[in-house]
Amino acid sequence: MRWSIQQLLAKKEEGLEMDASVDVRELIERDREIRDISPVQVSGRGDFTGDTVTFHVRLKGSMVLPCSRTLADVNYPFDIPMTESFRLDGAPVDEEDIHLHEPENGYVDLLPYIKENILVELPIQVFADNVSDHDSPAPQHGKDWEVITTEEAAGKNQEEEEKVDPRMADLAKYFDK
Repeated sequence: MRWSIQQLLAKKEEGLEMDASVDVRELIERDREIRDISPVQVSGRGDFTGDTVTFHVRLKGSMVLPCSRTLADVNYPFDIPMTESFRLDGAPVDEEDIHLHEPENGYVDLLPYIKENILVELPIQVFADNVSDHDSPAPQHGKDWEVITTEEAAGKNQEEEEKVDPRMADLAKYFDK
């Protein structure tokens, strides 16, 4: 996913098509939430406009993340659209345009931008479906406590509201008036 400026300028007339698999396992060391990540399928094209090349790319793959509730492994597939542009004429880039970049040492390298887009798209929470107690690294119950779903919590709160303390029964009648 790296081209010299001369290679890109040679493709200016016909355009640039991409369909490759990229290894981004380095992300496991950069973000401790990522337990494993498959090679990322990068497909798209590079369009030339004047002295600028714009890459319209789709990143597809899957990663293993910890469940927010149980810490069990969750396979999380992703499909991320990405658009990045590079100035090929050496003119300075306006700092306000976050999607326009300068080549580094005469080369356009998409790999750092691919990694960045994957990290930006990481979900805040991921939940595993149907994890049993013995599969979960985190305990799901203990003495006088247990993990419950939102629906179970709503049901318990409704039951507690229906029970009226006998000492407050007369006070509860006051609000019925």
